[in-house]
Amino acid sequence: MPGPTPPPPPPLPTDRLRFAMPPKHESAEDERRYRKERLAGALRIFGRLGYEDGVSGHITARDPEFTDCFWVNPFGLSFRQVTVGDLVLANSDGQVIEGRYHVNQAAFAVHAQVHAARPDVVAVAHCHSVHGRALAALGELIDPLTQESCAFYEDHALYDAYTGVAVDADEGRRIAATLSTHKALVLRNHGLLTVGDSVDAAAWWFVTMERSCQVQLAAKAAGRPVLIDHKRATATREQLGGDLVAWINYQPMWQDISRSEPDLLD
Repeated sequence: MPGPTPPPPPPLPTDRLRFAMPPKHESAEDERRYRKERLAGALRIFGRLGYEDGVSGHITARDPEFTDCFWVNPFGLSFRQVTVGDLVLANSDGQVIEGRYHVNQAAFAVHAQVHAARPDVVAVAHCHSVHGRALAALGELIDPLTQESCAFYEDHALYDAYTGVAVDADEGRRIAATLSTHKALVLRNHGLLTVGDSVDAAAWWFVTMERSCQVQLAAKAAGRPVLIDHKRATATREQLGGDLVAWINYQPMWQDISRSEPDLLD
């Protein structure tokens, strides 16, 4: 006859369990390297996900020491090939300070103004993703249809104009004013823009916003979606809508790209 089943081992103390949190940096140099690694990784992830469209699209990351300068992907270089060494540092006028490539001037017409208006923002992401452009073509905001979309409930805005390719500072200032204190923007007939207090957060908000657009378009095509009510949508946003939560959600994507494509750190 088998003996009694032994009791399970006691749970490990919580201080022995690993849980990723944003690192603290000892110097501006260390933080600069960290931001550049995350920026190169985010660009590769965006490339994998199909957000690249020709030479359109960019992610900027504020330099931790020279806060009016920004690291950005090189103009004309595939997202999926970007390395840390390829990144370009440019000032708020789009002039290259460090690096061997040109920058996309449209990136700085908008991104520099968003960074200037939002000193709390470390990173800005804007790409011409398919479902983001489709929702933007409807001139719609994201509805509270799912747990994920509730993160944007009353925390994103619609830039209800289209003036062609944004290449002047005035247009950038209008976009930044519409963004205001929100985490994201739907640019009508254009696409999506997200911001965060880290590259990881801005990248995650873009990824989950694009997916929320896809869900909304699919749900409306299939029938009449049921919206989550204001109280529950607000409570869900309070739980899931912070940049720390975005950073945590993004870590599996970072682990995958950094382990499968370690050359991005070159």
